[in-house]
Amino acid sequence: MKIKGLRWWIITLIFIATVINYVDRTAFALLWPQMGEDLGMDKTDYALMLNIFMITYAASKFLSGRLYDQIGTRLGFVVSVVVWSLAAGFHALAKGVVSLSIVRGLLGLGEAGLWPGAVKSNGEWFPVKQRAVAQGIFNAGASIGNVIAPVIIVFLYSQFGWKSTYIILGLLGFLWIIPWLILNKTKPQKHPWITESERTMLLNDRIKNNNEEIEGAKSLSIIKILSFKQPWGILLCRFFIEPIWWFFAGWMPIYLHNKFDMSIEEIGTTMWISYLMAAAGGILGGMFTEAIIKRTSVDVGRKASIVLGGFLIIIGFVSIILFVNDTNYMTFIYLAGIALFGFQFAIGNIQTLSSDLFRGPSVGTLAGLAGTIAAISPIIMNWFIGRITEGGSYTFAFIAITVCVVFGVLSVFLFIKKVKLVVN
Repeated sequence: MKIKGLRWWIITLIFIATVINYVDRTAFALLWPQMGEDLGMDKTDYALMLNIFMITYAASKFLSGRLYDQIGTRLGFVVSVVVWSLAAGFHALAKGVVSLSIVRGLLGLGEAGLWPGAVKSNGEWFPVKQRAVAQGIFNAGASIGNVIAPVIIVFLYSQFGWKSTYIILGLLGFLWIIPWLILNKTKPQKHPWITESERTMLLNDRIKNNNEEIEGAKSLSIIKILSFKQPWGILLCRFFIEPIWWFFAGWMPIYLHNKFDMSIEEIGTTMWISYLMAAAGGILGGMFTEAIIKRTSVDVGRKASIVLGGFLIIIGFVSIILFVNDTNYMTFIYLAGIALFGFQFAIGNIQTLSSDLFRGPSVGTLAGLAGTIAAISPIIMNWFIGRITEGGSYTFAFIAITVCVVFGVLSVFLFIKKVKLVVN
């Protein structure tokens, strides 16, 4: 049996895993008002729970990247999904700060593997010019997860309460593993269901870009990878730009609740608009990059998309500062959508840089390290926002995040003079 366009089936499954991942993750913010009340916890505890998740998430990004380089993406995804699905279900058993901290930490350990796994998988299954599209589809899963999460979570919560909601969410991951193991049997070079035309296309692309995998090759050490200046561009860019997504993922429901006195149901019926715009940004960013690469080069395509995405983020945040007041919450929703559109437009290309700069065995390691660095700044942000917003104003937080975008884009240009393979 041969499956035409097998790579698109693989990225579709990764997309679905990402949707599940973000439904699980978004549930915490949406359910917190009732969950926090039942567990006797306050806003300070909420910020602590976010950071416990982020700390284990940060640590596991690097570890997961190394794991994927060792055991491959097929089994690597299974490990990640099993861990985060168990953690999601265990939320129902939380009784207070200690037990909730444990399950939040476990969730971070599991969910961290998705990103380095997707970057590595896309490097294996897609030619260079299509990787931004594949990464855009993957990232769109995060947005779509946030789009449908409010609907799913509000429905489950209204029917079963927050504890049963977490149990049901945990079961979804285990269901996903079944088609993944069936369809993703091995790498494209040896997969029995891949067509010869698709296999040849991938092989020729690697030869053309001097990026063919060497049988038995091992990942470069972290020290060796960091001895080149180009990876520092990825690391710094991820550090500065990542708080944007995490602000909206972790704090937007709280912001809407506090500033506009919106209920869980009201938040669920509006917030999805912002994330739908984000999903569009991920897909269109990939398509834009592919079109530019066809006409120019990988270097121009990646950097043009990163610049345009960064510009849109800045427009979104500056407009929020200037035009949002205590009554026009829909203005905030749409402007947040512009910022998220810009973020997703750029981030797929930023993430893809790991597979542009290094060969397969080192991609997971660099992507995992970049993910770890990217999680450090949201940890700082959560601590920062939890304190500067006690008076109710988020303006200073918006300004700080906007400045970070500028630093993130500049990092790419300062350290990556040209996007090409670093080690021949």
